[in-house]
Amino acid sequence: MKFQRLEDLRIDNDKTQAEVAQYLGCQREVYRRYEKGTRQIPIDMLIQLSKLYNVSIDYLVGLTKEKKPYPRSK
Repeated sequence: MKFQRLEDLRIDNDKTQAEVAQYLGCQREVYRRYEKGTRQIPIDMLIQLSKLYNVSIDYLVGLTKEKKPYPRSK
């Protein structure tokens, strides 16, 4: 499964694959494979990406069209 939204969000936020990979603490090639869907994204990486772009994980993986993350419980 290709995660087009990852690429779209990255481009919309004027970030390179190398910059996002550095933020995640992985190699650029690993991140490229996440975007292309040839490597499964670990949940901790999805959490970091959702925080980086301020979107829900459901939005990142294409389960919803709603970008806004769920409210955090206290």
